[in-house]
Amino acid sequence: MRVGYPDLIGSDRGRDILLGHLPAACRHGLAFCRAIYHTTPAGGVVPITGGLDAGLPDIAVRPDLDTLTPIPWEPGVAWCLGDTTDPVTGAPCPESPRDMLRSVLARYAEHDLRPVVGPELEYFLCEQAPGTATGWRRSSEVSGAVYTTGLRADPGNHLLRTMRQLHDLGVGVVSGNHEFDGGQFEINLTHSEALNAADRAFLFKAAVKELARKEGKLATFMAKPFNDAGGSGFHVHFSCENVRGENTFGDPAAPFGLSDTARHAVAGMLAHAPALAALLNPTVNSYKRFGPGTLAPWLVDWGLDNRSAMVRVPPERGSGARMELRLGDAGANPYLAVAAIAAAALLGIQEAKEPPPPLEGYGYDPERSPVLPMSLTAALDALEADEALTDVLGKEFTASFLTYKRDEAERFERHVTDWEFAEYSYHL
Repeated sequence: MRVGYPDLIGSDRGRDILLGHLPAACRHGLAFCRAIYHTTPAGGVVPITGGLDAGLPDIAVRPDLDTLTPIPWEPGVAWCLGDTTDPVTGAPCPESPRDMLRSVLARYAEHDLRPVVGPELEYFLCEQAPGTATGWRRSSEVSGAVYTTGLRADPGNHLLRTMRQLHDLGVGVVSGNHEFDGGQFEINLTHSEALNAADRAFLFKAAVKELARKEGKLATFMAKPFNDAGGSGFHVHFSCENVRGENTFGDPAAPFGLSDTARHAVAGMLAHAPALAALLNPTVNSYKRFGPGTLAPWLVDWGLDNRSAMVRVPPERGSGARMELRLGDAGANPYLAVAAIAAAALLGIQEAKEPPPPLEGYGYDPERSPVLPMSLTAALDALEADEALTDVLGKEFTASFLTYKRDEAERFERHVTDWEFAEYSYHL
């Protein structure tokens, strides 16, 4: 049995246990150091309250057997998610992304609403390239094969092979295609209740990376891994159902065919967009995906079936009415991304404010729309300043996230990059 759970950045942590130990794991939990939530990708530990200062105490991780699924490529192994608690209090661990999302969704229940989410994720497939700066190159380098399938831009048939395995894993794969740049792919997942959608997006990312490793390749969801290519997005389709399971976003008699609930949710997304960037664009690298000519949304706007807007409202109405937030990059933690979107939408619904007129024509004009934060530090400042949003997300969680990410930004500012050496060394 493989028991996994997300850390703060959405990377999968976990433990393999023999099946005979499962009853004990369910009763008592598996012991992990709480500072796993404070650990950087390079292995350092950030001094966050409850970790180093408390003597590196334990958390308990209990298998959530409702998420149990066989692993198609590992015969005899099943995978399930784990829920993390403080073994002393029995309460959820404050840094747990899955529990933070649960807390946001509990607020929707007070309004008899249930968020529905459809994730779309892009990634690059890379192959080893000894002697290069990074050791990796895109697999393959074919350009111009946008929205294609088959061997034209996927000579190894990576996409079909991966989709079949993901289908058997049960993460709700709908479709896939080669994306804009060489070696870039997009696989879409079906829509479902928000926690289930985040669970599936988390397992999807972990599975794609593991399947690539089995073939000696690298699948990366980082925002912008190559200077000469675009970035990878995490687009989230979002709507709400009432207690009868009916979509509450469509209303043929309302402006744009969108109900009050839908329009207010859009307004909430726009009002809290700067803070959302910290959670949906959570790395130093994220902001290299933004800017003129990138086709990534770097302005705060919305539009009707307009892909140049940050919030796009697809043309479907009625049961298919929804918004698509295009802000996020694929490096985002699915739980934090979904929780942040749901929190902003809920605040908009509660405040009952109308959004401005929708974007007309091609966007990316800072004369018409406010500019999003253009660095991780600026986004973290916006999140810290957005007290309404952080109240919904939880003050303790937000404090941990801000400390963790400010450490990342500060370490990058002190790091000498290859660009700096190439730019300055010969002439200065």
